[in-house]
Amino acid sequence: MTDVDGVDFFHGDELIADPYPYFEALRAECPVRREVHHDVVMITGYDEAVAVYNDAERFSSCTAVTGPYPGFPVPLEGDDISDLIAAHRDELPMSDQLPTLDPPVHTDHRALLMRLITPKRLKENEGFMWRLADRQLDTFLADGRCEYVGQFAGPFAMLVIADLLGVPEEDQPKFEEALLHGPHHTGSLGSTKADSLTKTPLQYLYDQFTSYVEDRRREPRDDVLTGLATATFPDGSTPEVIDVVRVAANLFAAGQETTVRLLSSAVKLLAEDRDLQQQLRTDRSLISNFIEECLRMESPVKGDFRLSKVPTTVGGVDLPAGTTVMLINAATNRDPRHFDDPATFKPDRGNARSHLSFGFGIHTCPGAPLARAEARVSLERLLERTRDIRIDEDEHGPPDARHYRYVPTFILRGLTKLHIEFTPT
Repeated sequence: MTDVDGVDFFHGDELIADPYPYFEALRAECPVRREVHHDVVMITGYDEAVAVYNDAERFSSCTAVTGPYPGFPVPLEGDDISDLIAAHRDELPMSDQLPTLDPPVHTDHRALLMRLITPKRLKENEGFMWRLADRQLDTFLADGRCEYVGQFAGPFAMLVIADLLGVPEEDQPKFEEALLHGPHHTGSLGSTKADSLTKTPLQYLYDQFTSYVEDRRREPRDDVLTGLATATFPDGSTPEVIDVVRVAANLFAAGQETTVRLLSSAVKLLAEDRDLQQQLRTDRSLISNFIEECLRMESPVKGDFRLSKVPTTVGGVDLPAGTTVMLINAATNRDPRHFDDPATFKPDRGNARSHLSFGFGIHTCPGAPLARAEARVSLERLLERTRDIRIDEDEHGPPDARHYRYVPTFILRGLTKLHIEFTPT
């Protein structure tokens, strides 16, 4: 690609299937480069992105998940827009969610979430994962084929988080129906159709967890939801019900979407590469680093946004206050200054885990250990219970003419469907 200004990354489908040549062209010009269509500074360099991720003093996360759409509600004027952000941040979409919060509010709410995702709770949840993986595989394994996103990855990721947060087993089918099939499904975040984003696309989760938290505060029980309802901020104070609900809803929405994309990307890679698949079948200890390389090559989140509060400099480029920057994780993960031969998939890559797919700094994805465990368990069970995994050529075409569809957003990166065939053991 030679004319990076000839395409609009944020609108249209031209870059959905393969955005990587565009990212490479941007970096070749400058790893901190302003695009002309929406005046967003695109950061494709690894070191430059880390610098911004680490600078919560000069950059706000208030537009982290929306970027240029719908934009800030008032003109951003002056050399310090901190007061404007404080006065108007609640008017922005997703303003009550953890990724968009700044310290000190972010610090307290993240600490509240981490009290829910304890090592003990994660270990208990992993035991559930193994059982659930077999249960989901049992629904289609005998058929010798499946649509992996809808039949495994989606239900698996959703039910894992439901279990982690203690959603009663009898309520889990309701969550599955509402979140995977109903009108509450929120897959339009960052749509390249420039659709407007509703202010609270998580209302179903808010309603459900408000009921749970209020019930457990009235009548505590010996269950996970009671732990959720009675968790406190670091200073020992009790959060408002809505604060607890927001934390739970964020884990549900963000964790489900990104994990589904990770699982489908990993299985696609295995199905396309028989030698690699056999390598992992022979030595399962390679799976963990394989997952990291999957995350590096196909980041489930293309990038995060920040808004500069004051004039600053990144990578030698001056940015005035009020500049929207996009930290393009999918591009930084292929920065040749940090990763040798970055366009080649190397399952044994030594620094694969240093990818930025889970962000960096204070906003590093708190659910990263959960996603890694889900991917490891899913792949181990799929490999254990099949003799081979193949791409369904009736659906995706022959090897020399594959066709896949990806979610049409500038935020997320992942397949809409993945049809595979296999021979059960």
